[in-house]
Amino acid sequence: MIKTVRKNTKGLSGEIVIPADKSVSHRAVMLLSLAKGTAYVRNFSSGADCKSTLELYQKLGVEINYVDEKILKITSNGKLFNSNTTEPLYCGNSGTTMRLTCGVLAGQKFNSILIGDESLTRRPMKRIIEPLSLMGAKINSNEFHAPLSIRGSNLYGIDYHSAISSAQVKSSIILAGLSAQGKTTYTEPFQSRNHTELMLKYLGAEINTHENSTEIIHSKLEAKDIEVVGDISSASFFIVGGLVVPNSNFIIRNVGINPTRTGIIDVVQRMSGQIELMNKREIGGETVADIRVIYSENLKSCTISGNDIPRLIDELPIIAVLATQAEGKTIIKDAQDLRNKEADRIKCLVSELKKIGAEIEEIPDGFVIYGKTQLKGNVSVESFHDHRLAMSFYVAGLISEKEIAINNFEWTNISFPEFEQLFYKINA
Repeated sequence: MIKTVRKNTKGLSGEIVIPADKSVSHRAVMLLSLAKGTAYVRNFSSGADCKSTLELYQKLGVEINYVDEKILKITSNGKLFNSNTTEPLYCGNSGTTMRLTCGVLAGQKFNSILIGDESLTRRPMKRIIEPLSLMGAKINSNEFHAPLSIRGSNLYGIDYHSAISSAQVKSSIILAGLSAQGKTTYTEPFQSRNHTELMLKYLGAEINTHENSTEIIHSKLEAKDIEVVGDISSASFFIVGGLVVPNSNFIIRNVGINPTRTGIIDVVQRMSGQIELMNKREIGGETVADIRVIYSENLKSCTISGNDIPRLIDELPIIAVLATQAEGKTIIKDAQDLRNKEADRIKCLVSELKKIGAEIEEIPDGFVIYGKTQLKGNVSVESFHDHRLAMSFYVAGLISEKEIAINNFEWTNISFPEFEQLFYKINA
């Protein structure tokens, strides 16, 4: 599908409720599948990735049913079983599904195979296979890529120091530690998003976090209801849209502001963006707020690096669009893991933003953007089957002199099927 986007000349106004957090939705299904009892997940994500997780755990014998469009009822005896060991378990396009489930399945009493679509098959799995193997896991792969053939094994705890900060890697090892003998300790350079740790603690696991280290021992989980907060990664496209489209002033409701995810807010404030957090509250261990966004004409450049990166890795493509409207040189570095996403997001983002008229340069671990630049448009850009690139180019189209056409825009359904509908709602 080709999506044509035209310049917004009147501003964004009104208010929207942001959809459910994808990271929390994944984990709610996985952890309640490992918990004994019945519980409800309210405000479950409608994205294709989360549906991949839901369907996979149904195949593992967990009773999961929709009560209505946004509420799941999950019943489990605390154990999984593979009803058909010859049938591979399909993860779709979801790296979260594959990496976290690999940690879950490594310590089970049956064998299994994890597969994915063409894009997921290209994504690196060595980062989870190596530490899981140190725990005693038996995993065969295609040169550290999917499919992953897992032979259920007895696992034992390890003290593991990761070279990268990755919530998916951390969660995979922690979930393996849930069924391992002894204590598992995971340490990372900077703290990555901690939804797994918070939810495990909420469900009764023996887990402790000290700065960048997490410890867990073999634990039984108790089923409890989970309400999923709004997704700040989804909100980021609207935040940037409001900051760069003249005359914008609107409110985004129900946004999760977990401190391990609010790098986008910190960067916006450093760049002098007008943003206000209102009505802060707590839902199921996660902090939530409403966010007011106002057009900001005098944005300033900044450097984004180091411990910034794990807190906004998914938001870097849309931050690049924001940086085109900031005075000065914005540097984004230490983000080499962007090359291992659905696409090489560094290379692809730079090539397509240049087409639109951005002054942007690729560097090995990120990019440099020179602003303030009037984006030109009048081009066709590729999404590279990457939902976050497609949505970032949509926002760029709202401030381009002439329209842009985005190829394969349907990939936004992977994480955010409501994306365009919500922009229509606030597009004056």
